[in-house]
Amino acid sequence: MIVIGAGAAGLAAAAELVRAGQRVLVLEARDRVGGRCWTRRMPGLQIPVELGAEFIHGEAKVTHALLKKAGLTAVDSVRKQRELGKGRLRPMNAFAEAQRAVRGASELEPDVSFHAFLARRRLPAKTKTFARMMVEGFDAADPRRVSARSIAEEWGGGSLGAHQPRPQGGYGALLDWLANSIIASGARLRLGAVVNRVQWKRHVATVSGTFLGERFNAKAPRVIVTLPLGVLQSGPLRFAEKRTALKKLADGPVIRVAMRFHTAFWERRASGVAFFHSPAAPFPTFWTPLPMRAPLLTAWAGGPKAARLTGSSTRKLVDAALASVESVFGKGVRGHLAAAYAQDWMRDPYSRGGYSYVLVGGEGAREELAAPLDDTIFFAGEATDSEEAGTVAGALRSGIRAAREAMR
Repeated sequence: MIVIGAGAAGLAAAAELVRAGQRVLVLEARDRVGGRCWTRRMPGLQIPVELGAEFIHGEAKVTHALLKKAGLTAVDSVRKQRELGKGRLRPMNAFAEAQRAVRGASELEPDVSFHAFLARRRLPAKTKTFARMMVEGFDAADPRRVSARSIAEEWGGGSLGAHQPRPQGGYGALLDWLANSIIASGARLRLGAVVNRVQWKRHVATVSGTFLGERFNAKAPRVIVTLPLGVLQSGPLRFAEKRTALKKLADGPVIRVAMRFHTAFWERRASGVAFFHSPAAPFPTFWTPLPMRAPLLTAWAGGPKAARLTGSSTRKLVDAALASVESVFGKGVRGHLAAAYAQDWMRDPYSRGGYSYVLVGGEGAREELAAPLDDTIFFAGEATDSEEAGTVAGALRSGIRAAREAMR
C-alpha cells in the first residue's frame, strides 16, 4: 500500500498497516515527518518549541495510547488567563465565555454564519468579543463564513478548554517515535517525494511525482491520501470526485511566533499566568509554557487577523508579535528579545492553512471527504474527522480508520 503524507494521519495509517503485515510505502513532500506538528529547539531553552500543534485537545484516546507506547507522558498545562481591559490585566476564561455564547443553541435551522448568529443573540459585549476571538483563534475560522451549527456542536460538548496537556518533549518526540517504529517494522519512508498525480482502476493505483527532483512512479492496490485540506483544494494533486465536499470546507490561516527573551519579565507582574489576551492586538493571544518555566512566549493569530498578516516577512511578523506583547506589558519589551521563530502555515506549500472548518450549510462535508473512491483511494486527515476535527487526535484517529477500511 502507498500512504501519501507523513503527518499525524499518514504515520498512524502506516503504523496500522504494518501492524497487519502489509507492505507500505510512505511518501512525504517535506524533508521531515510531522506535517503541521513541527517541534524545534532554540539555543538557551531546555524545553521544546512548537511551531505547529502544541496541546492535546479533548479525550484523545489514540494520542494518549501512542504516548504510552512511546514511553512518553502528557504534561498538564496551566490554564490561568488574563485579559487586557481598560489598561489593566483582569482574570477571565476565554473558553467559558465561548461556551456561554453558544449555550442553548443546539438547534440552528437554517444554518447561518457565526457572525450572524452572534448578531442576533442578546449577550454581553465581552462574551461576544471572546466568542469571536475563539472562532478566529481556536478554530482559525472567519466568523462571517464558518457554520454556526458546527461551532455550537464543537463548543457545546463541555470539554472545551477543560483539560489540554502537552506531549512530553513536544509532538515531535511522539511522531519521530512513530516514524522510527514503522521503518523498523519494514515500511519504506521516502522524504522529499512530491506527489502530483494519482491514476486508478479498481484495486490498481499508480502514483506519480518527483523525488529529489527526479520523476518517479509507484503502483499499489490501495492508496491512502492524508494531504491537508488546503493542499487538496489548491493542488497539484486534485480529485474531481471530491470537488463538492471540498467546496463546503475551508482551511483557515494560522501564524505562530515563538519568542525567547533574556528574562521572563512577565512573571514580575503576572506570576503563574499562562495565557494573555489582548483583543485589539495583531496577535490577540500569547502564552507561556507553564508549568514548565522558561523565558518563552508564543504569539498566536488565526482567522482574519492571520489572513491580514500572511505572506509578511519574518521581521514584520516578529514586530507584530512584539507589539502585541507591548500592548499588555508596555514599551521596553523589545530590548529583552533574544531569538524568534515565525511560522505562517497558509504560506507553507505543503499545508496551505492551519485548521479546517465547515462553511455555512456544509454539514456532512467531512464525511463526504472521508469516503473512499472505488475501494482503491482512501482519505484521512484532520479534515475528515467530524468529532475531533482540526486536532492531532482527529488526524491520528482518521489515519487508523482509513487504514482499517483499506484492508477490508
